[in-house]
Amino acid sequence: MTIGERIKQRRKELGLSVDELAEMLHKNRATIYRYESNEIEKLPTTVLEPLAKALGVTPAYLMGWEIELRAVDPFDELYAKYDNIKPIKMKRFPMLGEIACGEPVFADEDKEHYIMADMDINADFCLTAKGDSMINARIYEGDIVFIKEMPMVENGEIAAVIIEDEATLKRVYYYKEDNLLQLVAENPKYKPLVYQNEDLDRIRILGKAVYFMSAVE
Repeated sequence: MTIGERIKQRRKELGLSVDELAEMLHKNRATIYRYESNEIEKLPTTVLEPLAKALGVTPAYLMGWEIELRAVDPFDELYAKYDNIKPIKMKRFPMLGEIACGEPVFADEDKEHYIMADMDINADFCLTAKGDSMINARIYEGDIVFIKEMPMVENGEIAAVIIEDEATLKRVYYYKEDNLLQLVAENPKYKPLVYQNEDLDRIRILGKAVYFMSAVE
């Protein structure tokens, strides 16, 4: 493989777009395409080192000086034999800060951080849960909650919701005939939050909670 092919392959393994990699390196997308197409044959150290860091490999690997130690997955035979054993493919999800499980907290949209997780998770971004209002749904403080972006969810589904400039994680119930939205906690010590008519203008649903990674062992 050429250095450009290694860059492109590794970028795709991480689920990174050309634009995302360009932003990480403070380059434009055309430059990344030039790297991947081998138009630039010799990369200076000032480019090679941050590029390798962004891709989670060594400069030696990109240059072809390192031999891949796992060209063959030792578990391939198990994957073929048992249909309930599958490899984990990783993907980077943007981390948008904390979301309250309790009283709403400021919506900290920190798009500079990412978390690695199984690429089969059908989500667009993730948030760190804070508080104890969702403990009966098995979501604890510190858990990473993965969100699939959508403007509305089905009644009873857990969603990330923005209330003005504050964010919270709750079960959503919308009653169209009454133009009423109810946000319900999974902890009896928290009362439901109810919004109706013009109050709904203050609400924005970010998306549905589809998966979480527990911080509790």
